[in-house]
Amino acid sequence: MNLATWSVRKPTPSVLLFVLLTLAGIWGFRNLGVQHFPDLDLPTINVMLVQPGAAPAQLETEVARKVEDAMATLQGLKHLRTSVTDGRVAMYAEFDIRRPLSDCLLDVKDAVDRVRKDLPADVEEPQVNKVTIAPGGPMLTYAISHSAMDEEALSWFVDDTVSRAVLRVPGVGQFTRVGGVQREVQVEVDPARLAAVRATAADVSRALRRVQLEASGGRGQLGGAEQGVRTLATVRRAEELAALPIALADGRSLRLDQVATVRDTTAQRTQAALLDGKPVVGVQIARTRGYDETRIAEGIAQALEALQRKHPGMGVTVVRSTVDFTLEQYRGSMEMLYEGAILAVLVIWWFLRDWRATLIGAAALPLSILPAFAVMAWFGFTLNTLTLLALAVVVGILVDDAIVEVENIARHLRGGKSVLDATIDAVEEIALAVVTTTATLVVVFVPTALMSGIPGLVFRQFGWTVVAAVLASLLVARLMTPVMAMWLLRGGHSHDADGRWMQGYLRMAGWCIRHRKTTLLAGLAFFLGSLALVPLLPTGFVPPRDEGSTSIAMELPPGASLERSLSTIEEVRQAIADVEGIRAVFATVGAPPLASGPGSGPLIGELRKGSLTLVLAPRGERPTQQQVEDAVRERLAGIAGVRLSIGQGTGKKLQVILASQDAPTLRATALQVERDLRGLPFLSGIASTASLERPEITVRPHAALAAERGVSTQAIGETLRIALSGDVDTALSQWNLDTRQVDIRVQVGDAIRHDLDAIGALRVPGRGGVLVPLSSIAELRVESGPAQIDRYNRERQVTINADLGGYSLSQAIEERNALPSIRSMPASVRLIESGDAELMVEMLGGFAMALLTGILLVYAVLVLLFHDWFLPITILSAVPLSLGGVFVAVLAAGYELGMPVLIGMVMLLGIVTKNSILLADFAVMAHETRGMALVDALMDACHKRARPILMTTVAMVAGMLPLALGLGGDASFRQPMAVAVIGGLVTSTGLSLLVVPVVFLYVSDLEAWLRSFLPGREKAGK
Repeated sequence: MNLATWSVRKPTPSVLLFVLLTLAGIWGFRNLGVQHFPDLDLPTINVMLVQPGAAPAQLETEVARKVEDAMATLQGLKHLRTSVTDGRVAMYAEFDIRRPLSDCLLDVKDAVDRVRKDLPADVEEPQVNKVTIAPGGPMLTYAISHSAMDEEALSWFVDDTVSRAVLRVPGVGQFTRVGGVQREVQVEVDPARLAAVRATAADVSRALRRVQLEASGGRGQLGGAEQGVRTLATVRRAEELAALPIALADGRSLRLDQVATVRDTTAQRTQAALLDGKPVVGVQIARTRGYDETRIAEGIAQALEALQRKHPGMGVTVVRSTVDFTLEQYRGSMEMLYEGAILAVLVIWWFLRDWRATLIGAAALPLSILPAFAVMAWFGFTLNTLTLLALAVVVGILVDDAIVEVENIARHLRGGKSVLDATIDAVEEIALAVVTTTATLVVVFVPTALMSGIPGLVFRQFGWTVVAAVLASLLVARLMTPVMAMWLLRGGHSHDADGRWMQGYLRMAGWCIRHRKTTLLAGLAFFLGSLALVPLLPTGFVPPRDEGSTSIAMELPPGASLERSLSTIEEVRQAIADVEGIRAVFATVGAPPLASGPGSGPLIGELRKGSLTLVLAPRGERPTQQQVEDAVRERLAGIAGVRLSIGQGTGKKLQVILASQDAPTLRATALQVERDLRGLPFLSGIASTASLERPEITVRPHAALAAERGVSTQAIGETLRIALSGDVDTALSQWNLDTRQVDIRVQVGDAIRHDLDAIGALRVPGRGGVLVPLSSIAELRVESGPAQIDRYNRERQVTINADLGGYSLSQAIEERNALPSIRSMPASVRLIESGDAELMVEMLGGFAMALLTGILLVYAVLVLLFHDWFLPITILSAVPLSLGGVFVAVLAAGYELGMPVLIGMVMLLGIVTKNSILLADFAVMAHETRGMALVDALMDACHKRARPILMTTVAMVAGMLPLALGLGGDASFRQPMAVAVIGGLVTSTGLSLLVVPVVFLYVSDLEAWLRSFLPGREKAGK
């Protein structure tokens, strides 16, 4: 007695099991989060090191290289990106996906601690943090206003009140204000008056910090009780600072207003935000990995509504929301699932014309999908494009086993058996085939689900969802389908005569068996022709998606001011103002963008850089996003003096990284490559980091004169830093208010910073406290130096980015590799694949290995289940017959051979073997059990298995038809996979019904010939 016959005789345990699985599935569905895509990024650690006033070249030598060398031996380190700017080193370490993020954090901290003693003494304490922000940038962008507040008050209101309310929402990972200003007390010292009292700006800043202070220490015991002791020496109002006496280091004292003017104002503006050209205070919110986007958005909306009720003058404008796109994709995917299920059920009815049999097949869908939801919740998956796509694609497969069993039961009923006998005989007859087909699908996805890297993350969620649903469908077919057949089906069916299509098929199958060589050669020719199409297929990683918004990255030459950046931003906005489909433009200048995904590297805000987020109209009211980007690209072609890069996300950029230890050769090579890339007509927005030279004022002390007057280089650097920009933030004096601290910054006036002679006239302390004019002991010149130094895996690197503009990534890589500058590259310079190109290479390599492993596992499963070494060869012969349909369909539809198509090919490996298993298993049974001749057994199998094979294929095609038509939101990922699977199914089904019987005969002859050398042996494998 097998499982199916046991369930027929004792249905109660089976029914109870599926009641519990259904309840678990409902619970799982309610607890599953909603995302657009899984969080596809590697364990990442950020390291930030700050040395105030240090130049990039100095930081590279004294800080960056030492820390990189310490981290080089860390286990699982995949990539190490470093960005060196003025006074700051930002490092971005990516680790192998198998390493826990907490372990990576501890390893990096240990490495930095080991080298800390070798770093310069004035390097601030290193900051080492794990990256928990989800990739993709901010999920929500708001513009905040208040009718009763000026810009400074509104900025503090956002930093304090709004941030506290939003950060309380579970899942919010980062809250960033863009635009606005920061309150600051500025103490503007007069160099002439300072010289008169023999003091410097540094003296005033340090003295102010010693006086303007609240300190605690000691304990008092008055009246038998214990009291804490605090020293309070802070002013209550900023105006009181002017009359504050300060003590200098040499014992002298003076009032602050003797040498300075005190103003309660705002700090120098370092960023700005504009909505449709109007200044705003913006807020960008990013989520933590693994959290439900929609629930976070709901929580934030409720928090902001509560704030608006509490603060009536507050206004909130939603500028951009990725949640809308996520919900659109979720609803679209669910609709595809429903529509595919309905079409699959209609196919069952159309073939069987029996509402009872149709109901049994239809019941397999919810009974299979609901347990899959429980497994998804257990694994920590979410309802995203991949997992919902997996369920939508396998809709036809889920009813497959039920269709086979119902059709087999119906065939036995037509033979005049009772319902009980027909059910038991049918499920026993088909048991091995049903188990085998499910097992092949399961083992196909095991190696793909265990792939490493970013592609492995995709296959993991997709693969395990498919496996869970398919295993549930096997349980349904073995336990519930026989029970429901017993309850619903009726006997007394007469034998149906073969239709015209069956008679025609049997004639074709008979002709193929009689003309074996011709049939086999035709199948081989079809396979070779399929392989010939491969060079014609462009390859890529993930297709670019239409998500309702796009961006323009702006970069001006180093040294550009905030005013120039704002002027350029406005020029760009006006140029694209009338492009069809753009609803709003949100622009930022100087704000550090949030990381957008793997490989984005350290991101630091600069006044010369900005971005424009183009919020598009709803999908049905505008052209496609690609068309909008093309129109924008045309409008911006005439704007000179600025680098503009259009588009964001995967599938839209070509990234070229050149790395070398020889900086001059690297720079020269990068310039040649950039020049050659500009000659490729399909590329635009080409930007290189090689030419980032910025103007800088250099101060070169005359060693003899400085030593003669007792002036140290350290004193020169410290005096200039404090006078021109104020002391470092950690050393600034603070003005304490009720709810915050305001920086007190000591520096000279703007006029002096604009005059090189005035800077040279600044005094620096010399021997005996004598102040010496800077120009008397040093040479001041305006020169140029690197604005930023980028490093990749411990080498200097130059990154060149280019917009593909819809062009294929693989074709762009081929064109790039054919450039003269690439082919004649110096030996000291290496070309590194990065970005989408790196992921594409990793994906293709991992996929090839996973596919080969999958084929071996399928063969192993077939050998174990059939106890035969040769029959699996017959069954697997259907796999090559599917390739032609895949390649022709993908080529005709104009898609790339990327991740969606490769997922479809993995699915086909398991699906197409199902048809061969049904055919071969029945033929073996007829030949060995009923003693039929091999050819007659094959013809009988073709006769009795063609109908269920065709039914399952049409059901699978119908289930994927809504996906292939691109219905429901953005179909850029779903559509290529569905087209590939449908194409492969059509050719493999049509050809396997004709070619597999011929292969069966040839393999049987081969087996007989080999067995002739082993007389007396049973069939191999038994």
